[in-house]
Amino acid sequence: MDQTEQKPQRRLPKSIEDAAVLVVEDNVANFMLIARLLGYMGIHCEWKTSGYEVVEYADTLPKVDLILMDIRLPYEDGFTALKKIRSSPTLKDTLVVAVTAEASREQMARAKEAGFDGFIGKPLDPDKFPDQIRRILRGEQVWEL
Repeated sequence: MDQTEQKPQRRLPKSIEDAAVLVVEDNVANFMLIARLLGYMGIHCEWKTSGYEVVEYADTLPKVDLILMDIRLPYEDGFTALKKIRSSPTLKDTLVVAVTAEASREQMARAKEAGFDGFIGKPLDPDKFPDQIRRILRGEQVWEL
């Protein structure tokens, strides 16, 4: 990104405890881990199992401050779902972070190029994850394998 290129301004929640998170994850065990860690932080989350119709689902929620999205999803992958989110008038400014087992420098670069706002590799580290989420919700960049 050169000096003249501006990163889009994303909407941030008033406080971390006020954040509403949508987790797009097809693996139940991974979702349960994420939901528990967010719950310990006082953050409520909703769950969708695929990128398919994620915009339609998110539009039914009172608000969404952060979408944590797996890349490999059934029916529609995270990259395709991200394109739909970025073209949605109500969700285009929402933070979207890739949370994926496809954790490599190449995949991270692809996620950045596609327009994700961050990247967290799996397996998740329960000791680091809460801090990663706090940083993201404060508007800091998190790109970690």
